[in-house]
Amino acid sequence: MGLLGKVLHLSKNGNIIVSSSKLRNLPRTGVKAFDSDRILVGKVSEVFGPVSSPYVSVKPFNKDNESMIGKMVYV
Repeated sequence: MGLLGKVLHLSKNGNIIVSSSKLRNLPRTGVKAFDSDRILVGKVSEVFGPVSSPYVSVKPFNKDNESMIGKMVYV
């Protein structure tokens, strides 16, 4: 597993927004994302923002994602 980044907030449509400044390879759309306990969180739906510090939108599998804010996400 590789570090994807830290969860910043939830988008208006409920996606998890992850900030990552140290990605060597950007994740592809559809790649599964996990929390630090290796529990499946969701799938990468979009990578956007500047190349030097991209943001990743993860479409979650759970509805209660407020607890994810501030935690690390992995792919």
